[in-house]
Amino acid sequence: MSRAEGDVAARPTLASVARVAGVSASTASLAFSGTGPVSDETRARVLAAADELGYAGPDPRARSLRRGRSGIVGAVLESPLSTAFRDPINVAMLDGIADVPGPADNSLLLPTESEGERSRLLAAPVDAVVLFGCSTRLDESVSIMRRRGIPVVSIEAPPTEGVLDIAEDNVGSSRLLAQHLHDLGHRRVAVVALELGPGRSTGGHDDELTDERVGRGTSWPPPGRPRGTRQGFPGVGGRATRGSWTSEGHRAGLRLLDVPEARRPTAIVAQSDLLASGVIAAADDLGLSVPGDLSVVGYDGVRLDDPRAADLTTVVQPAVEKGRAAGRAVLALLAGEPAVGTTFTSVFRPGSTTGPPAR
Repeated sequence: MSRAEGDVAARPTLASVARVAGVSASTASLAFSGTGPVSDETRARVLAAADELGYAGPDPRARSLRRGRSGIVGAVLESPLSTAFRDPINVAMLDGIADVPGPADNSLLLPTESEGERSRLLAAPVDAVVLFGCSTRLDESVSIMRRRGIPVVSIEAPPTEGVLDIAEDNVGSSRLLAQHLHDLGHRRVAVVALELGPGRSTGGHDDELTDERVGRGTSWPPPGRPRGTRQGFPGVGGRATRGSWTSEGHRAGLRLLDVPEARRPTAIVAQSDLLASGVIAAADDLGLSVPGDLSVVGYDGVRLDDPRAADLTTVVQPAVEKGRAAGRAVLALLAGEPAVGTTFTSVFRPGSTTGPPAR
């Protein structure tokens, strides 16, 4: 039996790889890490020996023990991944987060925090977390992380002690959209809002977005959007949804539009582009033209597949940059360096879905 065969009989180790390659264990370790003064020829010899022995590389668990860290950053989503990934803004922010910790030799974990899954967040092997602040259970997640002593960064969360927030000027951006509709002459306006809050369900009268709720800023997420709309249209009401999905925008749109013309809004402010796309589909189902009979604005600036909404009037938010800012904040906190939050501003983008109200 050859030397290589003898080593394979047991679980191959870095030491056995070094022996076969004819180098020290420390040199073999440097060859695998890609750091240090190791020549290309030596690195190739070490990797060839590893391939011969079936050695996959240093055990990441041992490395974590040496570092005292897992090397993992958690991006905590409230919804199941199959649902969360339906929203392109979530995907864009995750891309931005991954752009920063990844090159710094960290991995990204996506633990969900849906109802009944508290144990996953408690046990997740993470060094820090980024919470998507639109979560309706943010306080609970923060409490868990505090008990574990883990740094927390959030994206668009209400001010929370001990949490560094990456914010969006939702009030100002929504005010721009409201002002645009007001300048066009619209006065009968409705809102299709995102989720009202923890444990809310929609259907029947329970999804009504009243003046009182908008004024208190209790709608989720985030509360600034209805408040910004209200600055242009005091007393505005509408419907709330279960999330940023086209189907929810369609459902809410039908409830707002399938009424006598005298009660029908001339414009609808949707709190996401996906909701706006659903509203436009509902108007089409009812034989209403956009923008002839109804003006529609969205929020986000994402690409929409429905050609009826492709040129949507909206505001474009820098979702990838928000994710990158969260990633940079995480790295600073882990390094014990000063980290500060930042606020991003969306840019108004006029489209073909708005016009003067019908006379």
